[in-house]
Amino acid sequence: MPKGPQGQKRPADAIGLAVMIGKIATGEIEDTVATEDHRSKGGKRGGAARAAALTPEQRSDIAQVAVAARWKKAD
Repeated sequence: MPKGPQGQKRPADAIGLAVMIGKIATGEIEDTVATEDHRSKGGKRGGAARAAALTPEQRSDIAQVAVAARWKKAD
């Protein structure tokens, strides 16, 4: 069974999906959409933890590599 963008299960065939959408619209079944994306929380925490762990020299080196990559793309 295929999964939607948030991992919810959906029918594989078009008719089954249409029936499911109709049932959601009429209130027979409840849609299983996640209310909050938990993946974005991990990215926010990970970035802050990485920045706290790096020395100012390391951050500067990473920034210089990023600037060089950005300017290289413009050519």
